[in-house]
Amino acid sequence: MDFFTHYEVLLLVFAAIVGFFMAWGIGANDVANAMGTSVGSKALTIKQAVLIAAIFEFAGAYLAGGEVTSTIRKGIIDSTPFIPHPELLVLGMISALLAAGTWLAVASAKGWPVSTTHSIVGAIIGFAVVAMGVDAVSWGKVGGILGSWVITPAISGIIAYLIFMSAQKLIFDTDHPVANAKKYVPLYMALAGFVLALVTIKKGLKHVMKSGTFDISTTEAYLYAGGVGLIVALIGAYFISKVKIEPNADKEMHFSNVEKIFAVLMVVTACCMAFAHGSNDVANAIGPLAAVQSVIANDGQIVAKTELAWWILPLGGIGIVAGLALFGSRVMATIGKGITHLTPSRGFAAELAAATTVVIASGTGLPISTTQTLVGGVLGVGMARGIAALNLGVVRNIVVSWVVTLPIGAFLSIVFFFLLKGIFL
Repeated sequence: MDFFTHYEVLLLVFAAIVGFFMAWGIGANDVANAMGTSVGSKALTIKQAVLIAAIFEFAGAYLAGGEVTSTIRKGIIDSTPFIPHPELLVLGMISALLAAGTWLAVASAKGWPVSTTHSIVGAIIGFAVVAMGVDAVSWGKVGGILGSWVITPAISGIIAYLIFMSAQKLIFDTDHPVANAKKYVPLYMALAGFVLALVTIKKGLKHVMKSGTFDISTTEAYLYAGGVGLIVALIGAYFISKVKIEPNADKEMHFSNVEKIFAVLMVVTACCMAFAHGSNDVANAIGPLAAVQSVIANDGQIVAKTELAWWILPLGGIGIVAGLALFGSRVMATIGKGITHLTPSRGFAAELAAATTVVIASGTGLPISTTQTLVGGVLGVGMARGIAALNLGVVRNIVVSWVVTLPIGAFLSIVFFFLLKGIFL
């Protein structure tokens, strides 16, 4: 095709740049969400959070983020109408990356935790409608995403509320908080180990399992996760038993020691969530980039599945880490401090609730936003202390940013699509 002969290198370089820009936006916004609870509760410093995220997000993206080319468009559009016009699909995917990346940069600058998945979905819908008409979009999938705006934060909020209230009743509201922490925290550790192992297997290693290199059944996944939970509980119980406190120490000292125990737990949950997030959400940046690279590599042919180029996953992983390190602090501050005051025990409840919701969603096929899940968890913890514990102004801004993400992504994508069409066609 003349179009691809003329512009092959230019399109690939431009797509790589906007793909990196989108990954940068994911790092600045989504990863900052995952680390915000740890930083806000002072379980981790910002430098430590960036280091942990850098290692585990990149590991997740690089080791388990492959096999995404078949789910590039998340079933949002049908590529069949584009077969006679592959150049429109290429320009559209580049427009979508540019649009979603731009919105994520704006939202991150404002400190709004928005959904990177919804950003790219809105952008893909936008160019597909103007390029091929409304029939190119699977509107049923879009309806599921809109429903997830309410369902996933609600599930996560309820679970976080229950976890936090149970810790309050079993540990903090008792006469001997440290003694009760030694008794009950290993159970929370077992639950955390079980849920996070499931998150890693079901979400983090999902693409590896699909490729056949790591194939286990659902029953085996639960058995492995149960084994991990038991091991984590035993190790945790051993180290917690070593915590010594003066018999005459006041209750404040008891509480601070209990919070230190939960802080260690939060570091573990942060690592696992970062790995699962990197493996799954890197697809939002590299999926459209992989589509562009595939069409160009096949001389303008749109194929159902193709090998992922070696350089795409590292590009996405590096982009995510760079975005968090350079621009993630504002969204971290919103999640960690803006919504409600977090301590390690509250942050742990929110993060474990988010992880549990991810497992539930993976099992039921519910479309999910990790951002909205985590925000729901933080809201649930805040509600446990009463409505006055929530900063309703910040909550309102977050909800508004969620609602406008899909239409803004679509609008920007349409603008960029017509611009690129005017330049290249």
